[in-house]
Amino acid sequence: MAQSIPAPHSVSAPSAVAPGTAIPLAADEPVAAAEERVSVASQWQLMWWRFRKHKLAMIGAVVVLVFYSSIIVADFLAYADPEVSDAQRGLIAPQPINWTLDGAFYPHVYGLSGQRDPLTFKRVYAPDPEKKVTVQFFAEGFPYNFLGFIPTNRHLIGVEGGRAEENIFILGTDLQGRDMWSRLMYATRISLTIGLVSVTTSLVLGVVLGGLSGFYGGWIDTVVQRVIEILRSIPTIPLWMGLAAAVPQHWSILQVYFVITIIISLIGWTELARVVRGRFLSLREEDFVMAADLVGASQARIIFVHMVPLFLSHIIAATTLALPAMIISETSLSFLGLGLRPPAISWGVLLQQAQNVQTVAISPWLLLPAIPVIIVILAFNFLGDGLRDAADPYN
Repeated sequence: MAQSIPAPHSVSAPSAVAPGTAIPLAADEPVAAAEERVSVASQWQLMWWRFRKHKLAMIGAVVVLVFYSSIIVADFLAYADPEVSDAQRGLIAPQPINWTLDGAFYPHVYGLSGQRDPLTFKRVYAPDPEKKVTVQFFAEGFPYNFLGFIPTNRHLIGVEGGRAEENIFILGTDLQGRDMWSRLMYATRISLTIGLVSVTTSLVLGVVLGGLSGFYGGWIDTVVQRVIEILRSIPTIPLWMGLAAAVPQHWSILQVYFVITIIISLIGWTELARVVRGRFLSLREEDFVMAADLVGASQARIIFVHMVPLFLSHIIAATTLALPAMIISETSLSFLGLGLRPPAISWGVLLQQAQNVQTVAISPWLLLPAIPVIIVILAFNFLGDGLRDAADPYN
């Protein structure tokens, strides 16, 4: 009798997922998407993502941006001609702006009444609440060229029916009666641009000379390294004094500005050159450099296309940290009388009046130019720390 062959077991289809059941893969999808985004991101994107997590660096970047934006519109922010002086208005204390009157928005300052001090016989000014000078926005004032080529006479603030130079003194006046706020705006422009130009020059010298020293070696490396050692072995202050003493007294402000920039640049390129040389020494034996040489790439292309971009982020961070040192150098030189000299206006020139302890005790507002110096230096240091931490996002 024939036996029946049992039918093979059929493979049942997978049952549908019950409603409400969690699917692990769905939960992992955002993580996978984030990993995919990181894996395809460029180095600059990774740097930016990591830099954004550094809160102090972000604050520092905003502060630096505000300061460098102010130098573009320094003439607009200054309501008085920084060169206009009047001995009768010397050493006037800072004059606050009152924003309301009887509960209504009415910006104004109190007029000043002058009288002779019976002890010192100097003219002393005191605010008179009975005299109210209306403060206007976008008011007319001294003429200037906005952005260097647009003639105008509009300023951020001014006074109604009078000259701002004679009625409003936000940060007081100096010994010659010149408005400190307006002079501070112009000093910020000079000091920050000197630091920027000096760092740019030092960056070019450091990358070029350090790159040549590390890439070629031999006598080029010996000469560059001996020059660096000589410059770094000379004490900074005597070197500044010697170079500044060589500047003729009859030179114009523009010529002195150019020379001070060169002096600071000649001192500041050595450290970056050492770093670039070390990187080139480690990279010149890599396989991709040899491959580029074998396929006929020029040495300039090997250096600037294949090698320099590998540590470009480090150069940016080093440059950002070098900027405050350049600003401090200019301020120190001008403060000691070795840098910019009046009638030039810089942070160091403004602080020269604070050398006299008696003057500072009587007129402490002469030290106010030190505040933006401190703020900018701190902002640059925070920014440099953030860029340095973000320079190598793969770690």
